[in-house]
Amino acid sequence: MRNLMETNPPSLDSELIVSPAAVISAPEADALHGCKILIIDDEKPNVRLLERVLAQAGFDNFISTSDSSEAAALFIDFEPDLVLTDWLMPGFDGCAIIGQLRALMATDDYLPIVVLTADITPRTRQRALTAGATDFLTKPFEKIEVLLRIQNLLKARLSSLLVQAQNATLEESVRQRTIELERALNELQRTQRQVIQQERLAALGTMAGGIAHDFNNALSIIMGFGELLLRDLKHGLTEENAAEPITAILTAAEDASKIVQRLSDFYRPAQLQERRVPIELNALVRQAVILTQPKWQTQATAADSAITIVTQFEEIPMIIGDPVEFREALTNLIFNAVDALPKGGIITFATSSDEEFTVLKVTDTGTGMNEEVRQRCLEPFFTTKGSHGTGFGLSMVFGIIQRHGGTIAIESKLGQGTTFIIRLPVAPAAPATARAENQYGQSLRILVVDDLSVLAQHVCGYLQDDHHIVESALSGSEALERFRTGEFDLVITDHVMTEMTGEQLSVAIKRLSPSTPVILLTGYIGETSKDELQSPTIDLLLAKPLTRSALRQAVVAVMTAAQATCP
Repeated sequence: MRNLMETNPPSLDSELIVSPAAVISAPEADALHGCKILIIDDEKPNVRLLERVLAQAGFDNFISTSDSSEAAALFIDFEPDLVLTDWLMPGFDGCAIIGQLRALMATDDYLPIVVLTADITPRTRQRALTAGATDFLTKPFEKIEVLLRIQNLLKARLSSLLVQAQNATLEESVRQRTIELERALNELQRTQRQVIQQERLAALGTMAGGIAHDFNNALSIIMGFGELLLRDLKHGLTEENAAEPITAILTAAEDASKIVQRLSDFYRPAQLQERRVPIELNALVRQAVILTQPKWQTQATAADSAITIVTQFEEIPMIIGDPVEFREALTNLIFNAVDALPKGGIITFATSSDEEFTVLKVTDTGTGMNEEVRQRCLEPFFTTKGSHGTGFGLSMVFGIIQRHGGTIAIESKLGQGTTFIIRLPVAPAAPATARAENQYGQSLRILVVDDLSVLAQHVCGYLQDDHHIVESALSGSEALERFRTGEFDLVITDHVMTEMTGEQLSVAIKRLSPSTPVILLTGYIGETSKDELQSPTIDLLLAKPLTRSALRQAVVAVMTAAQATCP
């Protein structure tokens, strides 16, 4: 180096050297003086001069070298907070040194590198800044300027280190907090699962009363009309007199099967499918009145009173809904009204409509409700019947109406009866469609498999009434033997059988005759869903209890599909 401080060395005036440190506090000065400084200069006199300047100002934690090739190794070992480097040096010049040192640093690390140079041209400054220099000290320079720049750069360095330490502490705190939150979340989820399980068990326990209630309704209808049929049988039962009770018994049995289906849906709510069709509300009300007749007539007779049901129907548009759910809602409204008529009275059903809604009013002349009971009577588990009530009847009615987009309002006064006002959306107009023929157009040879003979006979009876040729088997092995020796157009098998399941049988059937359709019957409810029971070897899954119409539609569906796939 040339034209440096040693060519015309300024005096090392102690006052001049100490003055920069006088503007900072003692703790800050100690922190600055503890910083490490690396000096790189090929001229040893310049190195010694810088060392004297630093020592006079209280900096004693520094090292220096006049061999630029040692710079990288010293940087790694010493880990300086500030680097002072000459620009023009043999071997590695200042630009190369800066490039080496920056490559050794983390990208987010602030470590100032000051270039000492007598070359103050714009090109040199641009090269140094591009390489990664932080600041310049132009030679010859004043020691006070050197110390002020070093002091300011070290302050920035210490601030950067403080921020990094705080960030590291914050990141560690965040990491620990995240771990704690994850643990808390896992514990909360575990607790929630336990609570949900407990609530589910509690709900199931409470639902048992509601399920028993609904089953008892269906059984009351079946037993009531059964007794009426037995009574009339002794006096000469005619087909005309038998048609209505038998229809009521079959409808009640179908409702009971739907209760089982809803219980299955409770376990698997995501698989609940809409079963909504256009409904003629007036006809459904008439049906509900007939279905409930044995109970309310019997109760009124036992109480030595009379209950009369009156209908005031207008011509109303169709609504869309699940007829089983609506029938259940109407049944509960009737039974609720009957309970409010201990001394007899009148229950009135009135229908009307406007452009958007069909309105059903159910009025009784019974005991009525006070305001508190009126406001709470639709709540689940709320009952005024003590141990004789479950609190499910009206809440279930409310749920059904809500699910169908309707509303329910209650008008009641104590001692003056009660009116339920139900508003249901009118069904959108739809073009009439031809009804598909349920029965297949030709006689089929069908193999029926069930390990319970009475159920096999039941299915065979339906099929024989439709003029199909039917054979039955009471086990999977017997079914396979019959299938090998005979020619069958269709196999209908139960799912749960002792020797071989229906699904296993279907696999064996398809191996023998891949084109033969297989219908699987199942009444199984548990953790295995319908989707899990379905397999490529089963053409259609049919739920029990089985109805004639459902079986006919199933036969049509599988045989039509089989014909469509035949070449």
